[in-house]
Amino acid sequence: MTTDKKTDARKLDHATLEAMRFRAIEATKAGMKATDLALAYGVHRRTVFRWLADFYKGGEPALKAKPIPGRPPKLAEPQMQSLAQAVTDQTPLEHGFEVGLWTLSILRELIRRQFGHTMSLSSVSRVMSLLGITVQKPLYRAWQQDPERVQKWETEEFPAIKQQAREQGATVFFADEAGIRSDYHTGTTWAPAGQTPVVTATGRRFSLNMLSAVSPKGEFRFMLHEGTVTAPVFKTFLQRLMVGATNPVFVVVDGHPVHKSKLVREFVESQAGQLQLFLLPPYSPQLNPDEQVWAHVKKRVSSQFVESRDDMKRLALGALRRIQKLPELVKSFFRHNECLYALM
Repeated sequence: MTTDKKTDARKLDHATLEAMRFRAIEATKAGMKATDLALAYGVHRRTVFRWLADFYKGGEPALKAKPIPGRPPKLAEPQMQSLAQAVTDQTPLEHGFEVGLWTLSILRELIRRQFGHTMSLSSVSRVMSLLGITVQKPLYRAWQQDPERVQKWETEEFPAIKQQAREQGATVFFADEAGIRSDYHTGTTWAPAGQTPVVTATGRRFSLNMLSAVSPKGEFRFMLHEGTVTAPVFKTFLQRLMVGATNPVFVVVDGHPVHKSKLVREFVESQAGQLQLFLLPPYSPQLNPDEQVWAHVKKRVSSQFVESRDDMKRLALGALRRIQKLPELVKSFFRHNECLYALM
């Protein structure tokens, strides 16, 4: 029995999982490899290795289904499986809700509608834990993004850029621009239970724009700018990027009009092949490792009290210079799941 599709073990009942574990151990005793077992049962190979580790540590008792602690849930096993499938394979929109994220309140209402059970939020949370489903921060995608275009970039276009860079000895940078405002705040804060905290901010608003470039080798370059990032500003950034460059420089950017402006195009052409610009697929910021720079800087700056533009500039410079001194941190930006393709 083989299958190409992985089974979500969270959707299987405890008796089925127990039987699978015992059969898997018997198969390994007969000489079957764990990777072949994973393929046969349609589960991840790490799951099979975990079963084997449990068996060698605790024997057959370790393979038996564990009793569920606490008060049994109101939902029957088929209802639990149906709920798990709804959360993992569907969105609230497909169930007639007007939001796209699963929350405990929406899950409680879904349970009431589908199964006729009224449950407390804490009970719903417990059911989710039993199903192995946890609260996670979602990834957002622009609806205009073309998945086929993204795949082509990752599997064909950027690999060709990497090959060209190797042949020419070029340094590859991913560049981006971002702005930070004095009234920007992120993260959480402590407050008495039941009292929503209020962030106090100065009534004076000011902003600062930042340009930076990161390379898979840990190199980091940046520039601060007060005002809008225009074609002349971006050209200046490219000029600074070329200072001291003895080998060609490849810069990957998004399709912002500034990057495609006549002024920038003429400057790139004037470098006689020493500088080349490459454009990411439209609406795909997640493909740019430099996005991690701004998340890092904004988090550090927003956690401080900013009273003036000079304060903001000082804090931003400090955060950027810190990144510049930590090449391993820069390399880590390329190890985010959607930036792995850019490793060289």
